[in-house]
Amino acid sequence: MTGTWRPAADASALRLRARLLALTREFFGSRGVLEVETPLAVSHGVTDVQIASLQLAGPSPRFLQTSPEYAMKRLLAAGSGDIYQVSKVFRAGERSPLHNPEFTMVEWYRLGMSMAQIMDETAALASALLREGWDGAAAPVEHLSYQQAFARELELDPLAVGIADLRRRCAQLGLAGADSNSTTRDDLLDFLVATQIGPRLGGGRLTLLHHYPASQAALAQLDAEDPRTALRFELYARGVELANGYVELADAAEQSRRFAADRRQRLERGLPEITPDENLLAALAHGLPPCAGVAMGFDRVAMLAAGAASIDAVLAFPWERA
Repeated sequence: MTGTWRPAADASALRLRARLLALTREFFGSRGVLEVETPLAVSHGVTDVQIASLQLAGPSPRFLQTSPEYAMKRLLAAGSGDIYQVSKVFRAGERSPLHNPEFTMVEWYRLGMSMAQIMDETAALASALLREGWDGAAAPVEHLSYQQAFARELELDPLAVGIADLRRRCAQLGLAGADSNSTTRDDLLDFLVATQIGPRLGGGRLTLLHHYPASQAALAQLDAEDPRTALRFELYARGVELANGYVELADAAEQSRRFAADRRQRLERGLPEITPDENLLAALAHGLPPCAGVAMGFDRVAMLAAGAASIDAVLAFPWERA
């Protein structure tokens, strides 16, 4: 008889999750943000080379969503106003103490907000959710640019350092294949953030890491004052990335170019072909209102609030028990 029928989370962890979900809804309700629901099974995966979609078998191809972003932007373009969603999302091949292939995401979009405003709101939500489990949640929030973080932790300028120097540093720090031509500049920067910078952020307070390189803009606008950087940020607490946010790109032609660049990278890496979501592009062409959006990993927040070392401690049934 297997013991995996039992939940991984105990009753106190399940009660904590319920309280945090209620607090999340109270947070957005008090701000007049509308809760919405969009489909979990969608017609297009994402082109991002760092994300692998789970595909459903059947006569009409469907993917389990990796984020409700595309559908929510269609709602925004149709005039929904400020919206949020608490949703299950899925990413293949991601399993660790901080990753479960099925996880809960809180995603929201706020019309007319600047990056400073959406960062403040993100920190306010995280502080409200983490307050009972971490003293650092009440401390003043640290704001650190991507460039400042590299200078402080590695004495490197990520926007100017040569690729040869970057490869050398990553090889010294243990990145296999750092010298390979197939390893891109962004691969190297991501390695340094994941291993040298991120784990050192948010130790005693929340840290907002902002102005990522333009090459990592994804669905964000570039900064008009410094086009080398994007209006993108991430929130960290105790070395764990909790949220990723953008001032949203509303240019359909530019988004189409970025999708095409993603597809070329996928081809070069031997990854599955993903057709861009034409409904998203049509919504952008129709007109996305000026807005900023954030995706927050709810399970990670619950893990930190519980003082746990793994998200399994706050999941009823993680992947292996599902």
